[in-house]
Amino acid sequence: METYIDIHCHILPGIDDGSDSLETSLEMLYMADRDGISQIILTPHNKPWHTNIDRTEMKVRVDQLQERLCEDGLAIRLYTGSELYYRDGLAEEIEQGKAGTLADSQYVLVEFDPLADYDYIRNGVYALLSGGYYPIIAHAERYKNVCCKTGRIVELVDMGSFMQVNAGSIMGRYGIGMKQLTRKMLKQDLVHFVATDAHDLSERTPCLSQCAKYIEKKYGEDSKRRLFYDHPMCVLHDEYIRNREED
Repeated sequence: METYIDIHCHILPGIDDGSDSLETSLEMLYMADRDGISQIILTPHNKPWHTNIDRTEMKVRVDQLQERLCEDGLAIRLYTGSELYYRDGLAEEIEQGKAGTLADSQYVLVEFDPLADYDYIRNGVYALLSGGYYPIIAHAERYKNVCCKTGRIVELVDMGSFMQVNAGSIMGRYGIGMKQLTRKMLKQDLVHFVATDAHDLSERTPCLSQCAKYIEKKYGEDSKRRLFYDHPMCVLHDEYIRNREED
């Protein structure tokens, strides 16, 4: 059975608006396992107006959940991470251990306000790049002032950032607009990661297989493997993802 790697989800219990209990987290992980997901980076929200856990506490909680999975005989491998809400000084917070990268790599999953000005987003990307990090823009399809012009997406990619979109958006779970936008991004080769952004067991589930099958049918096996396995594996191994034009 082929497997997938999820780099964005809210399965760690009792931290944010995702899983509210260990029982829910375990059910979500069993669902992910049945769907073919073999490795997951857990990315609870990290926001300036919230009480956030630091890297040390994050590792403790992930290790505890991993131990429980092993006891239950579930083979999914878990990694630490965060979905970082951008604010001034974020790179310094990461350096100080107040905010975490993905799987202790140089990659950071960063989100912005959906209505943030494009210049603010571009400057935020530049600040993270200047700090030595590789920004992955979480659910890129949500940012109105980025996606209104394809050239803006291209500019952010050319700067050195990467685009993550949600599988549910591609499959039309969040409306026709999101579906059309994400499929346009796929067609123009402006997507680097497809993730679940899973929060629960019903509306925002930890599933990738349906979307992976669609992408394989539409764009081929290589595209599917790149988006659901090869690029996420680069994150886990802390290897820089080269644009195909650079090869």
